[in-house]
Amino acid sequence: MSETSFDLIVIGAGPGGYVAAIRAAQLGMKVACVEKRDALGGTCLNVGCIPSKALLHNSHLYAEAVHEFAGRGIEVGGVKLNLKKLMSNKENIVGDLTQGIEFLFKKNKVDYLQGTGMIEAPGKVTVAQGKRKMLCETKNIIIATGSHSAPLPGVEVDEKQVVTSTGALSLSKVPKHLVVIGGGVIGLELGSVWARFGAKVTVVEFLDRILPTNDGEVSKNFQRILKKQGFEFRLSTKVTGAKKSRGVVTLTVEPAEGGEAETIKADVVLLSIGRVPYTEGLGLDAVGVETDGRGVIQVNAQFQTNVPGIYAIGDCIPGPMLAHKAEDEGVVVAEILAGQSGHIDYDAIPGIVYTWPEVASVGRSEEELKAAGQAYKVGKFPFMANSRARCNGDTDGFVKILADAETDAVLGCHIIGADAGNLIQEIVTVIEFGGSAEDVARICHGHPTMTEAVKEAALAVDGRSIHI
Repeated sequence: MSETSFDLIVIGAGPGGYVAAIRAAQLGMKVACVEKRDALGGTCLNVGCIPSKALLHNSHLYAEAVHEFAGRGIEVGGVKLNLKKLMSNKENIVGDLTQGIEFLFKKNKVDYLQGTGMIEAPGKVTVAQGKRKMLCETKNIIIATGSHSAPLPGVEVDEKQVVTSTGALSLSKVPKHLVVIGGGVIGLELGSVWARFGAKVTVVEFLDRILPTNDGEVSKNFQRILKKQGFEFRLSTKVTGAKKSRGVVTLTVEPAEGGEAETIKADVVLLSIGRVPYTEGLGLDAVGVETDGRGVIQVNAQFQTNVPGIYAIGDCIPGPMLAHKAEDEGVVVAEILAGQSGHIDYDAIPGIVYTWPEVASVGRSEEELKAAGQAYKVGKFPFMANSRARCNGDTDGFVKILADAETDAVLGCHIIGADAGNLIQEIVTVIEFGGSAEDVARICHGHPTMTEAVKEAALAVDGRSIHI
């Protein structure tokens, strides 16, 4: 077998791609991973999940120091923001983690091919590195090319005044007024970062509520909390254009259902209306790989496309665009290729918004259960009644558990509150194992912890919550 002949070539080194490559190598395959960036980790590690969480964490600490320390008896004097140093800290974290993936590739003997991958035919991938091209042969191909920010007609991105999430992670100064187009996860997270640093933040959302795919009660309460933090919202509103002049962006907006237009002025606009699969330029049409009108690759239950030997995972196939979903899919495909069996329960994949408070969900929402005609019970418990939340000063939000009215099986859980992203994992496990609300209620939870709110919500499903 030559250096350019492999058992598996993975195109894309984001969370799905690099995990698939490592797992396949662990299972004895000769693996190459192609990545066109000059660093591994994909969007998530380089300009997504990781740098945004670094900024979210540090901006939360800054906001606490400015607004809350004095009330808790901590006197620190004048608090100053050193944005340049804060951005440097973010870049150091990203750099360390990308180098960590390179180490894992070497450890697991995965060949890292830096360049742009194109499928020439089933079993043949060209890797372009500048003017140099290398043709590689392989038994199987996994497409893990991820996604990019969705465009909006009339709004031209320059990553300076009109930015996507990439530009919003690297602003050189705090905007006086940041307008976020889109009330989804990414826009609200990055809006939170700059709001904490002192920016006025206005969210313009086409639909009538933020987080439109989340449980309605959670979205409503979350908007109320963000308003208290200084956010302004323009719901049921569409953006029809953006004009840039020196230091000012003028957005033209109008009611979503039509009406009189008006303008909003900002110094920075964040375009965050969702993401679309990055599948152009891969040669999919030439080899006959089926996609839909948005470029989403169609796969079967084993993640195989309609072309034998070509698989796809992550953001470029149907389903939620989540790094952890892509990782699990990468492991499953690698194990299937090795002759093993793999399984993913898509009802047990958590979704998390890393604002403060956080928002986390798993399973079905009340709206989904009602639409399906499913009989269910609801148990809720507010963090205001949780002793640890009171100690920490993090009393916003609640835990809501939805259970089958007959079997008591947990159908969904929705949490808005401090550290919700960690709290939800207990219910993810319960759903994965087919557990009930009673199972959660009968488990001993440490005291005093935020997790007790999860137990109390499970007790509330049966109407027997203790502390409220």
